[in-house]
Amino acid sequence: MVEEAPNRDAAEQGELFPDASLPDELVGYRGPAACQIAGITYRQLDYWARTKLVGPSIRGAAGSGSQRLYSFKDILVLKVVKRLLDTGVSLHNIRVAVEHLRNRGVQDLARLTLFSDGTTVYECTSAEEVVDLLQGGQGVFGIAVSGAMREISGTIHEFPAERADGGELAAPVDDELSRRRRDRQAETG
Repeated sequence: MVEEAPNRDAAEQGELFPDASLPDELVGYRGPAACQIAGITYRQLDYWARTKLVGPSIRGAAGSGSQRLYSFKDILVLKVVKRLLDTGVSLHNIRVAVEHLRNRGVQDLARLTLFSDGTTVYECTSAEEVVDLLQGGQGVFGIAVSGAMREISGTIHEFPAERADGGELAAPVDDELSRRRRDRQAETG
């Protein structure tokens, strides 16, 4: 069960995307790339899609040989599900949490921290909500969705993407970080 902690003041939080550069909703990643980015196996990805735990929002499989296409948000949810499973949250509670995550935009997700006491999953959007939750004295663990988002953002550009509408992808950004990443890859590979 996901319980929403009262939102004290969302405006007091910093923006993960200060320049409003949200991932394009038509750009997706095939299953193998989604697995590597989220840190899961292809078997998990396939099972979660077939059981409708987490499926691709851009393009589903339409028979043998077709490729699912996962959005940035889908991959973020895959990563959060993996973390919840790794910490022992029940599949029932994960399903409830996933449904809650699906109803939010990427920017909303960046403001969330999920906490669980093993039976219930809570979402907090401010430091005050975290303190209120911890004052109950019960042991909890937390997953900062923004942290998972930063991890994905740091690696997702290393994987091939495609547009669902068949259009061309934007030219890759050629900034200092991108050049360093290319140089590092050239040295190791």
